[in-house]
Parts: sequence; structure tokens; C-alpha cells
Amino acid sequence: MEEQQQGGLPELRHTAAHVLAYAVQDLFPDAKPTIGPAIENGFYYDFDRLEPFTPEDLERIEKRMHEIVAANYEMTGREVKRDEALARFKGNPYKVELARDIPEGEPITLYTIGEFTDLCRGGHVDHTGDIGALKLMSVAGAYWRGDEHNPMLQRIYGTAWKTQAELDAHLKQIEEAQKRDHRKLGQELDLFSIHEEAGGGLIFWHPKGAIVRGIVENFIREGLLERGYLPVITPHIVNERLYEISGHLENFAENMFGPLEVEEQRFRLKPMNCPGHILIYKDRQHSYRELPLRYSEFGTTYRFERSGVLHGLTRVRGFTVDDAHLFCTPEQVQEEFERTLSEAMRLMKAFGFELEFYLSTREAKLQTETDPIAESAIRKALESRNIPYTIDEGGGAFYGPKLDINVRDAIGRKWQLGTVQVDFVLPQRFELKYRGSDGQDHTPVMIHRALAGSMERFFGLLIEHYGGNFPVWLAPVQAVITPISEHQLEYAQSVATQLRERGLRIEVDESNEKLGYKIRHWKTQKVPYILVVGKQEAADGTVNVNERQMEEKRTIPVADFANVILSAKDGPLARAPV
Repeated sequence: MEEQQQGGLPELRHTAAHVLAYAVQDLFPDAKPTIGPAIENGFYYDFDRLEPFTPEDLERIEKRMHEIVAANYEMTGREVKRDEALARFKGNPYKVELARDIPEGEPITLYTIGEFTDLCRGGHVDHTGDIGALKLMSVAGAYWRGDEHNPMLQRIYGTAWKTQAELDAHLKQIEEAQKRDHRKLGQELDLFSIHEEAGGGLIFWHPKGAIVRGIVENFIREGLLERGYLPVITPHIVNERLYEISGHLENFAENMFGPLEVEEQRFRLKPMNCPGHILIYKDRQHSYRELPLRYSEFGTTYRFERSGVLHGLTRVRGFTVDDAHLFCTPEQVQEEFERTLSEAMRLMKAFGFELEFYLSTREAKLQTETDPIAESAIRKALESRNIPYTIDEGGGAFYGPKLDINVRDAIGRKWQLGTVQVDFVLPQRFELKYRGSDGQDHTPVMIHRALAGSMERFFGLLIEHYGGNFPVWLAPVQAVITPISEHQLEYAQSVATQLRERGLRIEVDESNEKLGYKIRHWKTQKVPYILVVGKQEAADGTVNVNERQMEEKRTIPVADFANVILSAKDGPLARAPV
């Protein structure tokens, strides 16, 4: 078992993992337990067993777990010598490997509940009865120690809480999350697709998805323009030498696609945009009077992710970053970081997200004399706005500390999106300079800034945040006009023309289906407004408005309906066409 954080739910869930292993050993003696930590919202345990666990097996295991909880066994632990641990688990090569790998001088402990004993570092509740409520969720495959060269194990996931009410609330959230799954809604709403014949993790944006992405990009571009950013565009593939200089080949190679050899030179698909922006900066001399220089690019990057971790839009191999890099003097770092923080808050609040901030420091062995300067800039920017934040020790990039921006969506789930990083390292690696007021050359400071993170992940989050019910200002189709019969089709087209001239995104349903079918269809497409037009509406120059999630209908002039959308208060772009 892995070491667990002391206190509260982590202890409870760690103990539940022991209970799971106990139940499996009782029911399936051939299954060899390996490791089973607590994780966010639950726990898991990996087993080596030839026969796959079935849903019926999970029901039996969960029933046995409830019996073990009801028995209220005490959790007892004792320290042992390595030889005793090896002898105790001689029939389980996984436990033997774990016992052998424990460094000399570190305690080796065994923990027991009932008749089950496990190799574990601790972190439990006192009795199994302290587990208030639990449920097994699923089974998945997992390589031993995450290495694909090792045996494939069966991982049983579960969740555990202090009370049944908390468990019920969690299960309800999971049910709601399944309804909002962006992979399901992306297909139903015709937003994007992934094609295995093209390769996993590569996204094809359909027209409606591309419209929403365009709206988001335009909103970000407006903020960049207001804050003096200059647009740049860099190649998708560059010489490998660039990543030797930057340090990415040394520190990031496992996440990069392999080299392409052309005319005896090795090229790489770019995993990030910063080296390209550095080359643009380096192309000519700069004076301190020009700084800060702010380069921005919606740059498409490529990273190698194993097929087993790819997940819809949120874990992909090709993605576009709302990237920007700022080159400034050391004296300008604080102000630029604060401006960037304001920009991040503007973006996230526009979509109604709750924000959480993490100051990620570098590992001790990587820290330099400039790290405190970078950390200070991040702290001061947050504290000047009375923004609470959490320290993530060792979570920084290899070239410096960073600020990570997390958000919580409409059902309370946490997502990591934007990041802002202060970098003293890459400017030195690339020998960047600017001429100071003293007439001497100095090294600039670089700030890396991606606020939405990747457009793919951000879009996936938006789909789930809104459950596909995009607000009017963001909806790819703001209204669809449905004529009652073909005799009103010409009028419907004229209404569409009027509304499009006002900058609205309009479709006309030209199908021969019955009106009721048309309305039901467009409701499933989550269109904000369905405009019904019949003989009377055509004669009066009006539309009958069916608003999403509203029972009341009303008939108004076409111009008045346009004003309804253009004056909507549901978003910052209500008046901005794509």
C-alpha cells in the first residue's frame, strides 16, 4: 500500500482500500493484491487475477465489504524486519518487490484488520466501522507500477464517505456528470469528432464547434489587444536543436513525438510555443524602451500521450494553446504578472467559473537564486487582490515557479486550465539580451502565459459546465426558424436574412416534418430560441418565440426579437457577432 495523508477522508478511504482487498481475498483466494491508495473522491486496489472481475463479482465483493465494515475490526499495525515481511508475502511477488524496494532505515510495517494483513506505511481510521458509507464503482486495466512492460492488473475503483448522505450526493453528482459528458454531447450536438483512422487524440472541429471556439478566441483576442499584445505565428515543426537549447529534450522528451529526419537533419513537432517566440525576440536587438514586449499566438502543439490516457477533448495529442510570452525587465515583472492575473480573472469570470489558485514551486534541487523573485511576484499579485491560494511544493516547471489556475464547474468539479510562469532560465539558455539605460546588455525576464490552457480542454469543459445548453451569446445557433408549412418557408427565409443582418446566428428548418417533431428535435439540440412562423406571423411580420426551458410563449415583431438577443444579459459577448 502507498503512504497516505493523515486525517479525514484520505484515512477513511485508505482503510476502505484495505477492506476491499480483504473482501477480494476472502472471495477470490487466487487474486494477488498489489497496491491500493486513496484517491480524490475514493480509492482503488490493483489485483493480479487470470479471470476478469464481472459486475456480479463486484456486487459480491461490495456485500462482503459491508460485512467487514459492520464487524468493526480494529486496524492494528506493527513494525517488522525486512526478512519477516518477505517471508510473510513470499507467495505474492508484487508485495515482495515492494518490501525489497523500501530503503534501508525506513520502517517496514504490517497492518491487520480481521484476518487480513497488508504491507502498508499507514494512515487509517481506527476501526472498519468508522467507514460510514462505501460503494464499488468500476473495474479497469492497469499496468503494474504504471509500466506497460509490466503485467496488466485489474483495478477495482470504489468511493467511501463518512455518511450515507455524502455518498448519495456524490453518486448524484456522478449521474449529473454522465449527462454532461462532453464526448456524448459533442456527438449529439454535432460539435466535434475523433476518428481512429486519423489517429487517437486528434480533434476534428465541426462547424458548430468551430463557431463556439471562434467566439471564445475572439473574446480572448479582445483582451490581448486591449493589453498591448502583438500577434505572431510560428511553425508546427522545427529543428530538434531548438529543444536541446531550451532543455525540453532533456526534461520533456517522453512527452514529445519522435524525430523526423529530413536531409540528415532531425525535426520535431512542437510541444510548446515558447522557443518559437524566443527566436522572434532574438531576431533583432531590443532596447529597454521597447519592453515589455508581449507576443501572443493561438499555437497548435503536439504531445505524445499514451492511448490509454486519451480522453475526449480533455486529454489529446494535438491542441491549440492561447499562448503568450512576455519579455520584460526585472523591474517590470511584478506589474506584468498582476496585469496577466487580471486578464485570467476576466476570462474565467466571463464563463461563470469559480477560481482556485495554486503557487507551484520548483523542486529543491532545481531552485536557483531567481526562484524567490518569481515566487514573490506571484504572491504579491495574489495578495494585492486578497486572493487565497494554495502552495504546491515541487509542482513548478523545470525552468521556474508558476501560478496554476483551477476552476470549478457548475456541478463542483475541479479542472486545471490556465498557467502563468515566471522564467529566468530560458532567456539565459538562448542568450537573450536588451540594451539597458546604462548602455549595457542585460538579460530579460520571460513570463509564459496560457489562460484557457488549450482550446480543446476549455471547450470540453464549457460543454460539461453548461450541459450543452450554451448561453445565447455563446450558442452556435442562437435561434432556429420553423415554418408551420412549406407555404411559410419564404417568410422564414426572409426573417433569417433580417436577423443575420443584425449579426445573429440563425438556421431555418426546411424539412417536411410535422411542427411537433421539429420543435422536439431542436429542443434536443439545445437551441436557445425556436421561432415558429405560420400564416398569421407571415401576415403580421412577427415570430412566435419558444424560449429554451420556458413554458410561456410570446409573439413579437422580428426587430423586437433581434433586440432580445442583442440586449441579453447572459454574457460579455451578447452584442458581438462571430
